[in-house]
Parts: sequence; C-alpha cells; structure tokens
Amino acid sequence: MLAPLRDYLRPKDPTLVRLLCSAKERYFSRLSVDVNPDRPGFEEARWITSEDVNVEHLLDVFTTIDATSGDVWRACADFMKHLSWHKPRPAMLGPKIEGLPDDHPCKPQCLYQLSWSFGAVGSRVERKRLLAHALKLQRERGDDYQVARALRHLSHTSRLLGLHKEGVQQAKEALEISKQLGDVMEQARCSLALASSLHLDEQLDAAEEAASRAIDLHSEKGEPFQVCRCHHILGGIYYSKGMTEKAIDHFEAALEIGSPFNWLFWVHFALAKLLFKEGRFDDAHAHVERAKPHMINDTRPLAWAVQLQAQLRYKQHRFEEAKSEALRAADAFEKLGATKDLEYTRKLFQEIDEEAGNCWLLPMN
Repeated sequence: MLAPLRDYLRPKDPTLVRLLCSAKERYFSRLSVDVNPDRPGFEEARWITSEDVNVEHLLDVFTTIDATSGDVWRACADFMKHLSWHKPRPAMLGPKIEGLPDDHPCKPQCLYQLSWSFGAVGSRVERKRLLAHALKLQRERGDDYQVARALRHLSHTSRLLGLHKEGVQQAKEALEISKQLGDVMEQARCSLALASSLHLDEQLDAAEEAASRAIDLHSEKGEPFQVCRCHHILGGIYYSKGMTEKAIDHFEAALEIGSPFNWLFWVHFALAKLLFKEGRFDDAHAHVERAKPHMINDTRPLAWAVQLQAQLRYKQHRFEEAKSEALRAADAFEKLGATKDLEYTRKLFQEIDEEAGNCWLLPMN
C-alpha cells in the first residue's frame, strides 16, 4: 500500500469495512510465518520494513474492538517478532499488552515478544522487567518449555546488564529444564547462553566446554546461523584465554559460514576489536568497513563502529579523521540518548584534540 491505512480508514465499525478486513486477513497470514534465520522464509519476512505502520495500525484497531480474540493477540506477538529481527524499534502496543489480564492465554507470549522489541533498541532494564513478568506467568501455567526459553533470554539480558553470576544461574536452570524435557535444540541454545555468561564471569574453561557442546549440537541439527554464533562466542573465549590465533580461527570460521542476518556485523566487529588490540590497525579498519553493511537498521551498533574507527585513526595519528569520526559517533549517541557512550566518546574527542595540539608543539628536526 502506498500510504498508511490510518490516513484513509477511520470508520466507526472497522469490522464492516471490507478493505480493512481483507488487509487484516492478508497481514495476519503473512505474520504467522516463523521468523528464524535458519528456516525458509526469513528473507521474505523483510516485507515488514516497509509495511510496519499499516500493520501496527491494524493491530491497534483490532486489539481495541476485538480484545478477546486470540488470533489478534497472536498476530500482535508475531508482529513484534518480525520487528525485532528486521526493523528494530519499540512497538507502540506495549500498554495494551501489559493491560491484558494475567490469565489471558496470549499475554505471556506477547510480553515475551514485547521484551524483544525493547531489547533490540538497547532498553535492557525494560526488557528484563517484561521477561520476568512473562516467566512468572509461564511458571504459574506449568509450561516448562516456555519457562526454559524465558530463562535463557533473561540470562542474556542479565549478562548485558553486567549481572554475570545471575546470568549463569538462569542459563543453568534453563539448561536443566531442557534436559528434563529432552529438547536437544533448546539444550543447544541454553548451552550457548551459559557459555556467554560463564565467559563474562571469567569461568573460561567452563565457558569453552559449554560453547563446544553447543556447537556440536547445532552442527548436528544443521543450523548455520546458530553455528555462526557459536564460533563467534568461542572466538571471544579463546581471546580471553590469550589464544589469539585460535580466536581468529573461530571468527574466520563464523565469517565463512555466513549468515542471513546481521550477526556478521558482530563477527567483523569482534575481529576489528581484536586486531585493534593487537596493533593491526589497517586490518582492524577493514573489518569495521566490512561490518557496516550488515547493520543498516540499527543505529547504536553503527555508532560503536564509528567510535572504533575514531580510535583506530587516533592510534595512526590521523587526528582530523579521528576527530571527525568521534563527532559522528557522539552525534549518534546523543540522538539515541546513550549517555554513557556519549560521555566516553566526548572524552575520546577531547583526548584526540589535545594530542593533535601537542603534535604541533613538537620541535621540528
């Protein structure tokens, strides 16, 4: 459609408008497709990037007039999942979802997907709050599979918040539940979550063991996106253990596998940071440039990449380029409201500017 539906359709009873009902059926059918980088249909789901406003308007209308319909709320959860993968932004349906009674059959899944939409834009505290609520409801319902999944994502969120030991315990509980269920794929995902938390908790041998178990399980099931993630995480673990070449091998293995999603951004970015620390600035810069095209819809990671470029140019004494990159990163962080990143980047700019000034004061031979 060429323009948002809300600009043309404001009927008193939307269910009587044939066009609106036809659009609902079409969109809901397209939303029902599973969005998974390792499954067919992932690329086709990118249609949401151009039609998300129409879909959100439809959902806003039908969750108002047909709030008891399971189909509407399932479509709502599917919509947020599509957004999280292909167009990261907060969904505007949050207040309606949280306003559902706790015994509504779709509320846990909607909370879970709503948490993803917040997590995708860096709202980690809000994501953890929503996941904790979803977990509570799933425990009350005795749905062990959903409990394990919520715990796995809580582990990831706790890790991002710096709560590494909490993340370890959540991943361990999720892994134990998935073993009891005999769910091999969930065991693989929980093992990977556990490896990530153990890594940041500096339990490196245990992290290596968990990541190796995850990569074996995912390889057996033929999930290249998850195998790519495993190699990425193993690369970080080996670098923390001082095994630089082995780390590079795993990062390069991840790049060889490729990915239909933007995970390649994180692999290139990790390699760039490693090479930066090793003093291989030109190689690091090359990986930053290769990272950027894989993250065109997410401003914050791109700002981190620009910030790293500023650091690289600074180390190469290319001060004007370094200052320009630092200003670009600072502008992005300011627009995002990322105060910690903004403060660090401003200090970096000041340091570069002072160093550039000192260079002019050096005596000429």
